[in-house]
Amino acid sequence: MSARRTELSRRGFLAGSLLFVAGAATACISDPIGGGAKGAGTTLNVWYHAYGEAGTQQAVVRYAESFTKAHPDIAVKVTWVPGDYAGKLNASLLTDGAPDVFEVGDFSEGLARRGQIAPLDDVYGPAKASFNKTALGYVTVDGKPYGVKMIDDVIMLHYRKSVLDKAGIAPPADFAALRAAAKALTTKKAKGLFVSNDGVGEAAPAMVLSHGGELVSGGEVGYGSPKAVEAITALKGLHDDRSLLLGFTTDWWDPSAFAQGVVPMQWCGLWAMPAIKTALGDDFGVLPWPASAAGGTPYVRVGGWVSCVNAKGRKVEAAKSFVRWLWVEQTDLQKDFASAYGLHVPPRTDVAAATGKLAEGTAKEAVALAARYGRSNPSTWDASVSGPLVTAAAKAVRGQGDPARLLADAARQAQTAVDEQLS
Repeated sequence: MSARRTELSRRGFLAGSLLFVAGAATACISDPIGGGAKGAGTTLNVWYHAYGEAGTQQAVVRYAESFTKAHPDIAVKVTWVPGDYAGKLNASLLTDGAPDVFEVGDFSEGLARRGQIAPLDDVYGPAKASFNKTALGYVTVDGKPYGVKMIDDVIMLHYRKSVLDKAGIAPPADFAALRAAAKALTTKKAKGLFVSNDGVGEAAPAMVLSHGGELVSGGEVGYGSPKAVEAITALKGLHDDRSLLLGFTTDWWDPSAFAQGVVPMQWCGLWAMPAIKTALGDDFGVLPWPASAAGGTPYVRVGGWVSCVNAKGRKVEAAKSFVRWLWVEQTDLQKDFASAYGLHVPPRTDVAAATGKLAEGTAKEAVALAARYGRSNPSTWDASVSGPLVTAAAKAVRGQGDPARLLADAARQAQTAVDEQLS
């Protein structure tokens, strides 16, 4: 799901033992709004980032209300956190005011190794076998799961069928064809491709992986390799051609540039497909990021959000009870969360199979692409590891240094961060 900030609605605040908290732009937590927690012996603080899809905020409040009805001794305080969610979460985890349950976008095994999140093997129970292997492996550290995947987000290239057909351009099957298509579709008034507002952030790891390189594997940073250098040098070609849309009003996670016809190709997520379909009907298709060299592999990013339990909190068992109830036991709510607010793939295979919106058309194609080419970011892929790559790639595509040297320096910097995470 995207992390666009939405206007907070005051409708539907719930009474009983549910507390609702709307985080202000400058703080994660404000005073509770709504009913009290009378009769509850425990109050859980559950954090969510400010999802951009309409209705998501109300949905998680509704889920919390249902949980408190089933567990009257446990109150739930839903905290909706706008702005820099990751920064606010990381700061909060260093304090006594840290949430009891929280979601993370890119799972970090460093949280587990530092003892900040609790192992959840007892939360899964017999349902563990129903989670797809990728989702389960993503949250597993030393044989134990430390989170429950809430949704799988499939991220890929979207293209306008009619625009490419009119230009006589086939959907790009390799990077050379993508570069040529983006250049051919660029005019004085429009660009051919949108990957992110800086033209680097999302494209850099995609280029490395589709070129046959690695980001981090076995604890070793791989983006200083010759393959990575070739990949970032190839990315520079898109910038040299001036075929990338830069500095749009919203970033890659929002489909506006594509849906409004500003660009005919965009890197975006499955979550945006309902909005794209409303705007364009069936006049769009999806592709993996194409292999950028012989021996490379097409790439589809599989992201998503993971529910974790604060291991240093005083309410670990109650927190586990909430996570188990919502993300393991309540399959109807999992289906609702995945398909009623944007579109996502439930990590449980049985729930995914029962989600009708994923069983037809372009959504079905996207799911198939994820199954064939999907890759998740490494579990060490936090800002201290990804940042050096993006910084180095940004300099390289602007011609501000030798790509090999820039990437080698970045990889050394990132390796120090990875070593600290794994120590």
